Amino acid sequence: MGLLGEKASPQKAERALDVLRVTVALLILIHGAFRLVAGGVAPFGVWLESQGFPMGFAWALAVTLFELVGPVLMLARRWTSLAALGHAAILTLGMVLVHMPFGWFVVGAGRNGMEYSVILIVSLLTIAWAYWPERRRAA
Repeated sequence: MGLLGEKASPQKAERALDVLRVTVALLILIHGAFRLVAGGVAPFGVWLESQGFPMGFAWALAVTLFELVGPVLMLARRWTSLAALGHAAILTLGMVLVHMPFGWFVVGAGRNGMEYSVILIVSLLTIAWAYWPERRRAA
């Protein structure tokens, strides 16, 4: 037994990581699909330009497409680490630009804060770490 209690068995840890990977991928996929279907790409592009990003529509479209393709790759366990790192980067920028000025709390003691972004970013970094390819050592 460790300092914080017993470790999870490798089988349980692997299943738990699968649940995390699938859940996070679906959350991101739904986010991108909604933006695309609801006509939110163009307004997102306008907002990006208002924040100083050149070619806002192109960036908004790229982010939206990544939110559609990246989660599918994560669900299929293909380039999982790269997809997770890409999403973590996008969410980190969004957290800094949008949520950080509102503080920590999403609801309750605040509104529109960064706590949800932090848990998604940590989850994505955990997924990226877990699926990062092992280096083979020469014999």
